[in-house]
Amino acid sequence: GEIAIRKLPCRVTEIEQLSHDVIRLYLKLPKSERLQFLAGQYIDLLLREGKKRSFSLANAPHNDDHLELHIRHYEGGLFSEYAFHELKESTLLRFEGPLGTFFLREDSERPMIMVAGGTGFAPIKGIIEHALHLGDKRPIHFYWGARKEEDLYLHELAQSWTDEHEHIEYTPVLSELEDGDKWQGRTGFVHNAILEDIKDISGYEVYTCGPPPMVHAVLDSFVERGLSAEFIYSDSFEFATS
Repeated sequence: GEIAIRKLPCRVTEIEQLSHDVIRLYLKLPKSERLQFLAGQYIDLLLREGKKRSFSLANAPHNDDHLELHIRHYEGGLFSEYAFHELKESTLLRFEGPLGTFFLREDSERPMIMVAGGTGFAPIKGIIEHALHLGDKRPIHFYWGARKEEDLYLHELAQSWTDEHEHIEYTPVLSELEDGDKWQGRTGFVHNAILEDIKDISGYEVYTCGPPPMVHAVLDSFVERGLSAEFIYSDSFEFATS
């Protein structure tokens, strides 16, 4: 059946610094409540004066003891400034959700390409953990595009998936290297790296989440390469500062 969109209170139980500009929030619902959602969906945090901010759920539905959000710091970002400088554990927040059409297509047979840009890793993490929980053995090629190595804020986790599961490959791609960086891996734009690796992508399905320019580049270049747009599922982060 349809999953109801609801407004619920939640409490911040933990704030974890993952990198210089990304934190992870763990949110706990009231004892009597559980949020039904699909891996990859997002919630809107309801802020003062009717404002709201959207954040992807980074946990898979089977692991719903807490809701997990990854929040990047943006200068002037209404919620991100608050989250980094003022938010305390045990603060009460309100949200609406779940929202969005970005989720694992469980009835598909296609191998998967997952493409994350920055904190677009959050819903991809939820989707991969959900696929593992289901025992879905379709191949997953996961590409994480970031500016610098420090922006791969859960690199060890992504590496553990490929270490522990033969059907998962993980390729981080960095776009802004400086002289003297020790990085030995892939560089450039993430969509170009994928097209270099996978010559025929027409049989895949693609899940991509991150900044709009990256999501649009994936969509345009993959369709041009012969993948039907109906097999590209995307969620782009439109950043609002007001």
